[in-house]
Amino acid sequence: MDRQSMGTSDVVWKKSSASSNGNCVEVARLNGGNVAVRDSKDQAGPTLIFTPSEWVAFVQGVKGSEFDL
Repeated sequence: MDRQSMGTSDVVWKKSSASSNGNCVEVARLNGGNVAVRDSKDQAGPTLIFTPSEWVAFVQGVKGSEFDL
């Protein structure tokens, strides 16, 4: 499936204001509430699509240090 069919070709991508070196991810809210995530260094590369409930669970996991190594 390409970006056009996923609806990510003409969305507004946002990068964290804390990103100083450009090595981060960008997110975009899609129609229907889904959230797209991509590598800011590889904007033509793969895009992850999260449902609203998946996104909430992911953000809560990040804030709760669930993914810390």
